[in-house]
Amino acid sequence: MAHALQFYIDGEWVAPSGQATLDVIDPSTEEPFATIALGTEADVDRAAAAARAAFPAFSQTSREERLALMRRLLEAYKARYDDVAKVLSQEMGAPLAFAHRSQAAMGTAHLAKTIEALENFAFEELRGTTLISREPIGVVGMITPWNWPINQIMCKVAPALAAGCTMVLKPSEIAPLNAIIFAEAMHDAGVPKGVFNLVNGDGPTVGEAIARHPQVDMVSFTGSTRAGILVAKAAADTVKRVHQELGGKSANIVLDDADLDRAVKLGVEDCMSNSGQSCNAPTRLFVPAAMHDRAVAVAKATVEPLKVGPASAEGTRLGPVVSEVQYTKIQRLIETGIKEGADLVAGGLGRPEGLNRGYYVKPTVFANVTDDMTIAREEIFGPVIAILPYQTDEEAVARANDTPYGLAAYVQSGSLERARKIAAQMRAGNVYINYPAWDAGAPFGGYKQSGNGREYADFGIHEFLEIKGTVGYGAA
Repeated sequence: MAHALQFYIDGEWVAPSGQATLDVIDPSTEEPFATIALGTEADVDRAAAAARAAFPAFSQTSREERLALMRRLLEAYKARYDDVAKVLSQEMGAPLAFAHRSQAAMGTAHLAKTIEALENFAFEELRGTTLISREPIGVVGMITPWNWPINQIMCKVAPALAAGCTMVLKPSEIAPLNAIIFAEAMHDAGVPKGVFNLVNGDGPTVGEAIARHPQVDMVSFTGSTRAGILVAKAAADTVKRVHQELGGKSANIVLDDADLDRAVKLGVEDCMSNSGQSCNAPTRLFVPAAMHDRAVAVAKATVEPLKVGPASAEGTRLGPVVSEVQYTKIQRLIETGIKEGADLVAGGLGRPEGLNRGYYVKPTVFANVTDDMTIAREEIFGPVIAILPYQTDEEAVARANDTPYGLAAYVQSGSLERARKIAAQMRAGNVYINYPAWDAGAPFGGYKQSGNGREYADFGIHEFLEIKGTVGYGAA
């Protein structure tokens, strides 16, 4: 990759200020396949200065000018679509078909939906004689994760462009190559100098420098709750806006009038998708106690045929998890689940048979899980699901909400009215009834320690705007 050892700053590919590099590891093989440069505080200074210098002009561009840029970006991204899918598969372990069908597709979907939202977005309104204006917040620092990389890049960059902001992006150093391709697409689309800047690096160095930088007006972070707290603390001294999409421990409540076999099968498959590495995965499956044993049998039958293997292998349903650190954490939590007395129904410790190298985790199902168990409390971020029996609807809701997280919740019922009643009680930013189609126009974000603010469509644009009231604007 031509620009792997460079950063994109002020409209050019430039050499880093330091000499540090990092190998990018293929989690299917545990072998390095690329090397990136690691940035320093000086690189962040340079990128922030470029973004600051570009802001006055870009913030004053018209809606039509920004729409034209975003439409050019959409075409440039589509031209690199296959490249994005291929590199995502290799750097974060997504099966190639899944990377092409889902991972890379998120970039197209979010950009198209943001363009649609911008076309009719109300930046001004008159309330009596007061003009309410929504203006770009300024320079935005963006710190994105490795699990849905291009999804989160586009969820930040697209609405920031729509709002008229300039930006500095630090992608995950674990899966950074898709961001380099994205930067190349931005350049090909003719993004003005300084509007978009890319600096690779780690969280403690580049991420923290972005979060506390005095020339950065807002930081938008997606990642773990632990890291999100550190970002917020680093940002506090400059009183900048902090937008966060953090961890989750999402509950999936199957009511007693649901099609149990379908509800459990789809819930387990949803949890295992992306090798369990989704912040909104339905990892806690609540089922009526009288149906517990049947649910366990369905869950077991669902995971056993799932083929775990290299991301590039035909027929692979679950690729490896992203890194040795993640693999070790997941193994520790599986072991803890066994020690704390949960029933291991499928999967368990170690790699699947025949896979001796690579960060492969067995699709794992625990049953008869209780709320005090570690696997019911901590975010595992791997292909592990916990089945929890309950007695009444009220009990299920109370237990589902008994978590510091609040990103997503799921409800399955044969009665839409009943499902809506349960959904209204869930303390989560998203509730999904009966496994609906994904909606790029629905607001995405969490309650409680799952973050603050929302992404997607017009909700995302709002996050990058300040509100100004000009009193007397409409006076005679």
